[in-house]
This record gives sequence, structure tokens and C-alpha cells, in this order.
Amino acid sequence: MRNNQDTPLALIVMGVSGSGKTSIGEGVAARLGVHFIEGDALHPAANVEKMSKGIPLTDEDRWPWLEKIGQEIAASLSKGEGIAVSCSALKRTYRERLRAAAGGHLYFVYLDGSKELLTKRMGERKGHFMPASLLESQLQTLEVPTGEPGVVTIDIDDTIDGIVDASIKALAAIR
Repeated sequence: MRNNQDTPLALIVMGVSGSGKTSIGEGVAARLGVHFIEGDALHPAANVEKMSKGIPLTDEDRWPWLEKIGQEIAASLSKGEGIAVSCSALKRTYRERLRAAAGGHLYFVYLDGSKELLTKRMGERKGHFMPASLLESQLQTLEVPTGEPGVVTIDIDDTIDGIVDASIKALAAIR
């Protein structure tokens, strides 16, 4: 899927832990025919270790990770290929850095849900390094992207297919 400037699609599926970034990112990428990267897989080992111990990441922890995500997006776009990446992208400064890496051609699907729903989903996950105890820290850090360019907000109180459908429709409306 390309925008009106014939630039390959670059997309971040964002939100706090438990919002469904991976599942929705995989679904959206498959539907749009673009490559998907699990952003958590790009975290340095030290970040994963911190989070698995329930220690929130700092901006200094996140910058190298965001840099790596930006490099992946830039590399994909330079090859003329579309890409979707799951990334919490909690702060506007993080999103701006990612936009810069993408040369400004970057869309965001913000997965939004209640604290209760997020807590429930995190409690149901198996084998994920991120403990539910860090949800509160992420919610406090989150700067909701309302009004930013290229952002669609999707309610996560639906099935995966329903959320993917809503994401595709919302993206089509702003592209």
C-alpha cells in the first residue's frame, strides 16, 4: 500500500503494553502486504532484563532502541519496501525521532484501551518479559498522540480481526 506520493508505507503500531501491538501489527502488515518487525525484538538485552525485573525504562534506555527501529524503517523505505513495526512510542519526542528516521513518511496506529482491559490482557499473556506491574509506569509516561500528523486512534475493545479492520479503514481515510 502506497500513499499519494508513491512512497512505500511505513507504519508504527503503538500503545502501552497489553494493547495488542504485535497481534494487530502482524494482522495489518499481512493485510497491507508489508514486512512486520516486532519492536520488542530490537531491545538491547539490558532493556529486556530491566523490564523483566519490573524496572521501568528511562529515556536513556529507550534512545538506542528507537534508533534501531528508525534504522529498520529507513532501510526498508530505501529499498522501496513497506514496513510495519510494533513500538510503544509512548512520548511525542520518540514519535518525532521515528518520523525523522522515516523522512517524514510515517503513520501511527495508536491502540487505545481502558486500564482495566489492558490489565486483564497482560494477566492473560504467557511467556512475555513485561510484567503487568509496569503498566502503570507506561500509562504515566504515555503522551496520547491526538492531533499529531498521520495518527489514527483505534479502540482495542474488539476482536483482533475487528481491530485490524478498523485500523485498515482508518489508515485508508488519512492516506
